[in-house]
Amino acid sequence: MPRSASIRRETTETTIEIALDLDGTGASAIDTPLPFFSHMLEAFARHALIDLRVTAKGDIAVDGHHTVEDVGLVLGEAVLAALGDRRGITRFGNATIPMDETLATAAIDLSGRPYFVWNVKLLDGRWVGGFDCELAREFFHAFATRALCNLHLAVPYGGNAHHVVESLFKACARALRMAAAHDPRTGGAVPSTKGTLSA
Repeated sequence: MPRSASIRRETTETTIEIALDLDGTGASAIDTPLPFFSHMLEAFARHALIDLRVTAKGDIAVDGHHTVEDVGLVLGEAVLAALGDRRGITRFGNATIPMDETLATAAIDLSGRPYFVWNVKLLDGRWVGGFDCELAREFFHAFATRALCNLHLAVPYGGNAHHVVESLFKACARALRMAAAHDPRTGGAVPSTKGTLSA
């Protein structure tokens, strides 16, 4: 069964359209008004091995916040829809990614319950190009909320802001790839003692 979804969200602040296939090859077509953010979404698709199409328009003349947060919301909704009842998935995933002087760790549980932990203290007040690095937190928080997953992100050490943000996107992508993967040993069962991940 295809594990894909297409979601559109339109408000007075943003218009976001996302289509994805969880069982893709990492192909992407990303169009946002924030070039660095687009680069991060391309990296996310490549390392999660999902096919991802994102078209985002937003009020960046005000701030990039609405656009980045709303992409996170819609991406989370699309992942949730594509997962369906989550039968046969691995459910848990984690990854630790080095990027030169920086180390980032992501752990995810596709549990049906949203929770977000951000243990990153290196991005306050920092920018990469025209991207406010503090918006990385808003993106991942929005994603976890709408994907109904536990997501814990940590950077125990690092320096370059570009490296910190990019390693977080790659670590989250790799963790999602692991968690969403089919585990043939489950026999197609829901990986929970409750028998459901949606209640």
